Amino acid sequence: MTRGGCPVSARLFAHGPHGSWSSLLCVGLNGRLGWEWGIRVLECLCRKDSRNPPPCSRSPQPRGLHRPTRLPTPVASATAPVQPEVEELEPAPSGPGQQVADKHELGRLQYSLDYDFQSGQLLVGILQAEGLAALDLGGSSDPYVRVYLLPDKRRRYETKVHRQTLNPHFGETFAFKVPYVELGGRVLVMAVYDFDRFSRNDAIGEVRVPMSSVDLGRPVQTWRELQAAPREEEKLGDICFSLRYVPTAGKLTVIVLEAKNLKKMDVGGLSDPYVKVHLLQGGKKVRKKKTTIKKNTLNPYYNEAFSFEVPCDQVQKVQVELTVLDYDKLGKNEAIGRVAVGAAAGGAGLRHWADMLANPRRPIAQWHSLRPPDRVRLLPAP
Repeated sequence: MTRGGCPVSARLFAHGPHGSWSSLLCVGLNGRLGWEWGIRVLECLCRKDSRNPPPCSRSPQPRGLHRPTRLPTPVASATAPVQPEVEELEPAPSGPGQQVADKHELGRLQYSLDYDFQSGQLLVGILQAEGLAALDLGGSSDPYVRVYLLPDKRRRYETKVHRQTLNPHFGETFAFKVPYVELGGRVLVMAVYDFDRFSRNDAIGEVRVPMSSVDLGRPVQTWRELQAAPREEEKLGDICFSLRYVPTAGKLTVIVLEAKNLKKMDVGGLSDPYVKVHLLQGGKKVRKKKTTIKKNTLNPYYNEAFSFEVPCDQVQKVQVELTVLDYDKLGKNEAIGRVAVGAAAGGAGLRHWADMLANPRRPIAQWHSLRPPDRVRLLPAP
């Protein structure tokens, strides 16, 4: 077909749903309304079709399914209430589980309790858990349960580790020998952890049961939702060193003796620790010493002495900071923990410094717990 000397493809006019373009154009052209009228209709329909694009060709619809078409909405009368569109309605909860879908769920634990009056033992059964939070990169966890009776945390039991599961079946029972009359003041804690071979095990959640609220006249078996465990400060280890000050010579000596229970920093579960000793004045590091590196140990022994010249009138204006680091041959050395002593320090650091000044010429040794490096802050020196 040709209009105005320009060939027109029949496929162009056949495009569109239900042949609408072809029918309108053919009526316009056959009715001798002119080529310009046909072009205007085509542009108008193209603009309308662009507002409602066809389904993406990359996501074909399954056979037998069609895209939903919005039906014309009838005009509401003056007396009839106006009904909102379906898309404007908020979905209602479909069940009890839907109401907590937005909450961060840690899972739940099934356990049993029974008291053997003949032997005077509380029997705690760790049965199973389900829906545990995934803490590993692969979307799973290696859970185990730690059981103890507060206030005594030293006597505790642990289940076996179940690999790569969020729904472990434990089936283990533990016995606590406690007189029945003392149970009312105890709190049973069942804490679920994710086991990690090369670093610190992470707490998934816990269940706490005040024994005063439990009727042990008959066996108890129940499910409880896990609650977030109270955050415990990470154990970084301890360091022992001595301080000695000779006022007449203006000499401060720090002897790094040993460290114990250091945090594991290497993949093999050990560390290569060494200690940096800084002398600070006015919050600035003015002198630096360091010990030798002890390979593959969490309990290094040093017995290395370092001396600093500190005049008697400056001894209350300086501080000593000891940092335990893990040596890394290929990467950056990582700080395990830090300790500060001096007149501007607090707690054990201040007491150690005061003991040194009260006992001139005598080495005063003391153990200190390491603290995270970013949490050691010295006040301005007086």
